[in-house]
Amino acid sequence: MKMRNAFRLAPKQSRRLPTEYFILANVRFEGQVVGYLAGRPIREIATDGGGLRYQFVGVAARNVAGGPDVQSLRKGEWIVQPGLVYASIGDDVVASADRAA
Repeated sequence: MKMRNAFRLAPKQSRRLPTEYFILANVRFEGQVVGYLAGRPIREIATDGGGLRYQFVGVAARNVAGGPDVQSLRKGEWIVQPGLVYASIGDDVVASADRAA
């Protein structure tokens, strides 16, 4: 059996994934302001504590409980609070910026 997505759950398993596993912390922002969310600027680039860079690709979808829907993230995508989605620079996913912001 070939696994397509490492985060897919079997039907009998819980649908609750720990959100904190998908959140980038201690990020620095750089680049141009590409928009605003809740009155705060959205910067085009985020850099984590290890120096890895990520590009803004959209706003995180919400699950029925109101939290970020981590199952909707694509490969290489991470959440930056307050609910922004950034993709690893260098991955193919950065090229597809088809999310509504």
